[in-house]
Amino acid sequence: MDFDDILPAYDRVADHWAATRDRSLFEKAALQAALAGQLGARVLDLGCGTGLPIAEWFAHQGCLVTGVDGSAPMLRYFRTNLPGAGAVHADMRRIALRQRFDVILGWDSFFHLSKPDQRAMFAVFEAHAARGARLLLTTGDAEGEPMGRVGQEPVIHASLSPAAYRDLFAAHGFRVLWFRPRDAEFWGRSVWLARYEGDQRAGGMA
Repeated sequence: MDFDDILPAYDRVADHWAATRDRSLFEKAALQAALAGQLGARVLDLGCGTGLPIAEWFAHQGCLVTGVDGSAPMLRYFRTNLPGAGAVHADMRRIALRQRFDVILGWDSFFHLSKPDQRAMFAVFEAHAARGARLLLTTGDAEGEPMGRVGQEPVIHASLSPAAYRDLFAAHGFRVLWFRPRDAEFWGRSVWLARYEGDQRAGGMA
């Protein structure tokens, strides 16, 4: 199992995922923090899956949602579940949407990228972040490459160290608002919330 096997694995489990994915919205406190009361926010959901329940929650708040997923079967469910949302069949590592968003999500998706690809994704986040955008990510709480399962499929995860993530956020103009490692409210996930404040490297603001 390596990182190139992730999308084919999700292709194979799409029907099972759609039927069994928890919809209790245990993520709600993090989603509310990312939205921060904005009206009509533009939301970019990377690795959106079927859209339930996360993208659906944002849509119900009046947000303009765009979902991106590299799994065509997952995206078909997304289009059915959120017919008014934008839906992009693409590998998140290679998107260039020529739009900026107020909320960017990588919930239970970003951690399926390899460590080098995670580092490179911060330029993608920056390219799609409006001034003041909030970026919500799940990662590990320490550097490593643990295995997990989705349905009956083995899947690999990767994580940098928290210090490495903090450096990447800062280098790409994001200020970390909080990091909650292995948080019980989020069912043991390690969750980052950051705010885009512009390109500090050039001394300017995007």
